[in-house]
Amino acid sequence: MPTLDLVDETYVVVERTQIAAVVADPVRWRAWWPGLDLAVFMDRGLDGIRWSITGDLVGSCELWLEALGDGVLVHYYLRADPTTPGSRTSARQLPESARGRREVDRLRRRHAIAWKRVIWALKDEMEGDRAPGEPR
Repeated sequence: MPTLDLVDETYVVVERTQIAAVVADPVRWRAWWPGLDLAVFMDRGLDGIRWSITGDLVGSCELWLEALGDGVLVHYYLRADPTTPGSRTSARQLPESARGRREVDRLRRRHAIAWKRVIWALKDEMEGDRAPGEPR
């Protein structure tokens, strides 16, 4: 089981084609996941993308775009391990100790907060001036 196993869901009121185009833009990936190199291993079109990741972490990342009501439910999955110092591809095993658990908690918190900032900014960008509760 990977050290990090993050799952997030955020609802965005937008046409799925619009958000899929943004998700498919490699320029965005570098901004969204600094320190990671992403290689597409499954482009699912309107349904999203799955990547293999290397860099600060090694593992996989996925954005699944589920059409729902007047918008899209963006499912985010990050399953990865930190890498050993000096390597961008070798997973580092953290010690089974209080110190190791604290490091895992810091990693999880850092990546969860970073993702929420990304997806909330994207939600603001995609929804524009739409007031909460208003249809698209």
